[in-house]
Amino acid sequence: MTEPARDRLGRPLHDLRVSVTDRCNFRCHYCMPREVFGPGFAFVPREQLLSFEEITRVVRLATELGVRKVRLTGGEPLLRRDLDQLVASIAAIDGVDDLAMTTNGALLAGHAHRLRKAGLRRITVSLDSVDPEVFTRMADTAVPLSQVLDGVAAATDAGFTGIKLNAVVQRGVNDGGILDLVDYARRNGHVMRFIEYMDVGNTNGWLLDQVVPARELRDVVHTRWPLVPVDPGYPGEVARRYRFADGAGEVGFVTSVTEPFCGSCSRARLTAVGELYTCLFAGAGSDVRALLRGGHDDDAVRDFLGQVWQQRSDRYSELRSAGTAGLHRVEMSYLGG
Repeated sequence: MTEPARDRLGRPLHDLRVSVTDRCNFRCHYCMPREVFGPGFAFVPREQLLSFEEITRVVRLATELGVRKVRLTGGEPLLRRDLDQLVASIAAIDGVDDLAMTTNGALLAGHAHRLRKAGLRRITVSLDSVDPEVFTRMADTAVPLSQVLDGVAAATDAGFTGIKLNAVVQRGVNDGGILDLVDYARRNGHVMRFIEYMDVGNTNGWLLDQVVPARELRDVVHTRWPLVPVDPGYPGEVARRYRFADGAGEVGFVTSVTEPFCGSCSRARLTAVGELYTCLFAGAGSDVRALLRGGHDDDAVRDFLGQVWQQRSDRYSELRSAGTAGLHRVEMSYLGG
């Protein structure tokens, strides 16, 4: 590869998020509300999931189109058995400069050391509150907050540094605990990131009134711990980063609703069943699995991946309006966030 594939707006392909399962052991209201994803919900049958070999093949071909960062997601990725084997396979691919995973942390304590040894470089843990009652209410799970925090501690013990903690902030739900989250992250050497509540999918009951603008969150943090802006670490970086003036790390804000960053988006998403999506808010993807299981050679699969990206013109967050409110969107738990 000499130059990365570029879409119709000139955006290069650089990041690939890979969902390994659509299942999760949490029922967060903003992602997988229990009234929809209850006991009778039909998840994807195992035989329809991409195998580790198929995922590795897609990642390898994607690097030839410009992908340098790969992130494993779900659902909850640690529900996929032997995930460390997939990590080892992807880590061995020439061209993958950064291999990360996003997890809810519930199972992390039992996997952190194996994942690190297999070649996982970074971990992000979803953590919406460090108040046990608020955490339980938001995650709608029997898993206690302490189990997630133990998982974060285990990741630190395994040698992961710069662990990121992601909090989706909803007004009137967990916005009162912002400083507690930052304090926890600062004390433990982690990076806190606050994400504006987004209208992903069609089941989370999204209301604009529940969005807490990132600038408001930033002001809350800045009042307690003065912040200094940090330049983006790479083109297309999602979070707006700030370092603490006292030197105790940094914090980031993801502003998809109030300050869209579609113009620099370099991410593609591969679902657990092998569909390629070019936007978090998309209504449909492109079937890569059919080529993988239809006997097509690497050239054909690579060309297909490249064509999907080159035809891309998505910029939902910049176009968000009353006119987009009723559009069908795939659920975040299926797409991989």
